[in-house]
Amino acid sequence: MTGKTHSMTQQVSTPSLGALPVTYTVEDRVAVLTIDNPPVNASTAAVRAGLMSGLEVAEADDEVDAIVLIGASTNFVSGSDLREFSGPVPEPQLPTVIAAIETGAKPVVAALSGATLGGGFELALGCDGRIALAGGVVGLPEITLGMIPGAGGTQRPLRLIGPARTLELVTSGERVPVEQAHREGLIDEVVAGSLRAESIRFARELRGKRILRNLPVLGADPGEIEQVATTALRRAARPQTVAAVGAILMGSSAPAERAFQYERAEFNRLRNGTESSALRHLFFARRAAVKANRPALPRELKSVGVVGAGTMGAGIARAFIEAGVPVVLVDQQRHAAAAATERLKHTYRGMVTRGRLTESDAQHHLSLLTAGTTIRDLEETDLVIEAVYEDMEVKQTVMRQLETVLRPHVPLATNTSYLDINEIAAAVARPTRVLGMHFFSPAHRAAVLEIVRGENTSTEALDVALTAAKILAKMPILAGVCDGFIGNRIYNAYRRQCELMLEEGALPQQIDTALTEFGFAMGPFAVSDMSGLDIAWRMRKSKAGTRDPRERYPDVADALCELGRFGQKTGDGWYHYEPGSRTPHPDSTVEALIEQSSQRKAITRRVFTSQGIVTRALVTMANEAALLLADKIADRSSDIDLMLTLGYGFPTHEGGITHWVGRQDRRFLEHELDALSARTGHGFTKGDLDLLRS
Repeated sequence: MTGKTHSMTQQVSTPSLGALPVTYTVEDRVAVLTIDNPPVNASTAAVRAGLMSGLEVAEADDEVDAIVLIGASTNFVSGSDLREFSGPVPEPQLPTVIAAIETGAKPVVAALSGATLGGGFELALGCDGRIALAGGVVGLPEITLGMIPGAGGTQRPLRLIGPARTLELVTSGERVPVEQAHREGLIDEVVAGSLRAESIRFARELRGKRILRNLPVLGADPGEIEQVATTALRRAARPQTVAAVGAILMGSSAPAERAFQYERAEFNRLRNGTESSALRHLFFARRAAVKANRPALPRELKSVGVVGAGTMGAGIARAFIEAGVPVVLVDQQRHAAAAATERLKHTYRGMVTRGRLTESDAQHHLSLLTAGTTIRDLEETDLVIEAVYEDMEVKQTVMRQLETVLRPHVPLATNTSYLDINEIAAAVARPTRVLGMHFFSPAHRAAVLEIVRGENTSTEALDVALTAAKILAKMPILAGVCDGFIGNRIYNAYRRQCELMLEEGALPQQIDTALTEFGFAMGPFAVSDMSGLDIAWRMRKSKAGTRDPRERYPDVADALCELGRFGQKTGDGWYHYEPGSRTPHPDSTVEALIEQSSQRKAITRRVFTSQGIVTRALVTMANEAALLLADKIADRSSDIDLMLTLGYGFPTHEGGITHWVGRQDRRFLEHELDALSARTGHGFTKGDLDLLRS
């Protein structure tokens, strides 16, 4: 390689920003602008200023014929720094940088590596050519953050892949392997060698400018466009999806300048909206949880044991084998583990038939599952999770049996939803090895794993659980010991208030409708019917002896269970279900039981509004979340938001309960909290909602 090489770091800095994270070198008459903004090479005002300065220097350099933009390490530009989106985006903004590329006389090449997403991919699309290192991905995931692309991401792809495919790309947030992107025409070349050398070679071979915004939109069948748009809106008819469809349809029919302006205006409107703010909050919450909940020392996990072959135990086993970890499944019932294996075989056969799984993948999954016949079959496993009956004595017995079989360092995890981890741990000689691993249903699909630290849980045991969460690709949320931990403690308070509202005048379908219209995945009474009323009934009966008689106790659920109405499994619960159907139908029997409860307790029934129902439910959740933080059960308020949105169907567009609180007026919250306290009566504890604003 010939030609001069010189650093221009001083030339691309300003007194206001200091040294910019872009360096300028020239090789073989090609200016190379290297972006170095660790850890992920996000686009920031400093990066954009550095690019602007570098482009200016290159345009004025007589010894430069072309320009390459490249990342210093793994990524080209991973995306925009979302911290800049909470207020006015600082100058220079990305469209300004792309305009400088397009109006410049010299061709500019984007050298892509790693994950080139969002604003990073828009920057690449604004260049005259795109070359990528094999193994990377590109995409426009703004839709998942409540926005649409705002620097041409809905417009430039129209010139390369047409409106229908652009609609799919933008409305799904899909990450496309660079090899596929090359086949589709989004990338010009994919290389496996030195990206720097290959991009310089590619830039030298370019013959002039190729400005995408000046090219015509590729033709597409209007019927195909309509079909893709309809599918996108059915999948998620959120404001950002509607805006994306509008921007792409505008770009397919209107002059380019008007379409680009429309896209930018919609981007800014959505960026400043409550939904995007909520989704960005959850993005940062995920990042904080992943960073904080890394194993101190990653542990080896060659195999896992699961005790209990019921629905949850079999689901946990399935989660691990689909993550590539061998599992030994045992049950106290001699043939239960084998029966669970047969059920999974049947499930996989159906998936293969429907084309959702290959035959080889199904066989591989099943090869990793062993149906044990005795607890001794677990002796070589690296982690054992018990998922037996939710009873303290039963769980303690299992723990004692496991202790006699397993190697001393192997953690003993319990999948309990409510029981005291410390009491379970007290049954074994080494309580340091005991902790909670609370899986959500269905265990193989749920995105969150609640890991409960007992007062004696060792760092080593915790590391194994955190390693397991990483292998399973589940968000690990750490919790302390209390009744229900984080998620179920809040959910129980919420469900109890919903049942108290029944006594006061509401009906199940009214409450469920109000909460689903707010954005919950399901209402509490439909959820109870789905999971089975008998499960919570057993828990309530076990605690009946310690219940304070001065506290309000909603008893309609007990009355339903006494009638054998356990939900969908029996065809009747809070609702009635026709044979073979899961559609809930309001039931006059339930309404009569509710009214009888009100009369028996001398409660005058009143009219509830949907807003009143939602406010009471949310303030209840907020209060319990504040108490959790005060008790140090949760490490961060944002962890509570992750738990509720990932595990309990709380609407993501609201950002979780603590994010909701942050948007409310303090006086309004105090008034509603006082009203909640008065309605609930004896035993209600008010939390400090300001704890949720941190």
